[in-house]
Amino acid sequence: MSTSGATAIRRRPRPRGARQSAAVSTLLLIGVATAVIIRIAVTGATWSSSAGATLLFSAILLGLAASSGWRPGRPGGRALGWGVVGAAVLCAPPALLRLLGAHSLAPPPAVPLLGWVPTVLVVAAAEEILLRGALFDAVTAMFGDAAAVAVAAAAFAALHVPLYGWGAIPLDLAAGVWLGSLRVASGGVAAPATAHALADLAWWWLR
Repeated sequence: MSTSGATAIRRRPRPRGARQSAAVSTLLLIGVATAVIIRIAVTGATWSSSAGATLLFSAILLGLAASSGWRPGRPGGRALGWGVVGAAVLCAPPALLRLLGAHSLAPPPAVPLLGWVPTVLVVAAAEEILLRGALFDAVTAMFGDAAAVAVAAAAFAALHVPLYGWGAIPLDLAAGVWLGSLRVASGGVAAPATAHALADLAWWWLR
């Protein structure tokens, strides 16, 4: 076989951008796994009542996103509208459970409403910046939007296992897919972050 023939069948190296995206995705997923372990270590009766622990968790997520080099784009004018619609969809299952008299998957917050609001806003934004921001963009660069929606949804469900248990995984996966769909439809992280924050705030009354 000639040298040119051998060169022709040799595997073409990945573009530098794809290799970088693969490395970023891997590191972010390792970071998510580490965050889950940390959350497990401090979860329990004190977790939901500890604003400090929640803020520490949020700082870890934001640090992971920042370390990847990801930067948010400018929110589009439709982001708020997408976020409100997204929150309404997310609130439908717990609202139905309440109407049916079923118990919530999670215990009620042990903090007053005024303490609950800023905590929810920070952690929802941090989760979305990491999952539907940095991780989403890295996976999209390699495999496209559908894979990014799936990977981010799986990571979202994993992050919430320490809080809600394994039984909540199907619901968390569905919520993650919906938030990822909002990311695709709106073109940015503002819409899923808005939907996530509004839905978590509404949960105060729907729990």
